[in-house]
Amino acid sequence: MGVPDLQEHRQAEFGFNEQHQNEVINYMRFARSKRVLRLKTIDSCFEELKDSRLVEETFTVDEVKEMLDGLQVVVRGEVEMELINTAHTNVLLLRQLFSQAEKFYLRLQSDISELENRDLLEQVAEFEKTDFKTPDKKNQETSKPKLAPLNEGGVSELLNKEIARLQEENDKLKTRLRTLESQATSALDDRSKAERALKDLQKVQGEQQFAARSQEIGSLEDTVAALKVDYEKSLSANSVSNKSLQENLISAKHDLLRVQEQLSLAEKELDKKFQQTAAYRNMKEILTKKNEQIKEIRKRLQKYEPSE
Repeated sequence: MGVPDLQEHRQAEFGFNEQHQNEVINYMRFARSKRVLRLKTIDSCFEELKDSRLVEETFTVDEVKEMLDGLQVVVRGEVEMELINTAHTNVLLLRQLFSQAEKFYLRLQSDISELENRDLLEQVAEFEKTDFKTPDKKNQETSKPKLAPLNEGGVSELLNKEIARLQEENDKLKTRLRTLESQATSALDDRSKAERALKDLQKVQGEQQFAARSQEIGSLEDTVAALKVDYEKSLSANSVSNKSLQENLISAKHDLLRVQEQLSLAEKELDKKFQQTAAYRNMKEILTKKNEQIKEIRKRLQKYEPSE
């Protein structure tokens, strides 16, 4: 299998293009160099123990245990430091990838469970062995100042789709707002018409009641005037009937007051009956419904008004 065939085989396994494959190789070389360095440090710990402590031919159990405990502490510290450093290095690598993706409004996702996939781990191990057995000059670039940008055409297409979606949503909101404004205007017109109709109806009823009361009061006033005339004539003609006439006059005044009181009660009763009529109730119900519609439309309009 030649070098081009080998590269195609790697790309088929991991789904990378050539540029991303080079990035993976560079990272694996970086991790390998850090791993080799840390292993050398651990080897030096053992060498230091041999040179500094293993100078006698025999050791007690306590001395051997002490040496092993000290070596365990040193090795544990080196391994823990390497694991922590590896985790932090991976976070920095992910930060580079996510930062580049966010510049182009992309959201990357990862499947943590795949990190323990034995088949994939074996493929990576085989990939590493193959890569270091067949070095390629093109893959020996240490690092790049930044990740390669995405295809501008794809980004423009994503942005154009997002702009089109937002524009369509904006047009729908404008149409909805115009519909609500039309409904609000219609409701206000209906309310104004209902109020005018109610006022006209009340005015007509009031005029009819006033005319009826005026006619009754005029009739009573004529009656009182006629009684006064009769009283004066009777007083001049016969003083004997003076007392009777005065009583009639007082009675007439009482009748006038009683009639006025009855008219007042009749007026209140008429108003009460008018408020109980179907026309009045229907008109009042229409006004109440229109007021509720206007309040609801105003609340809905406030949702679409831009906040200052």
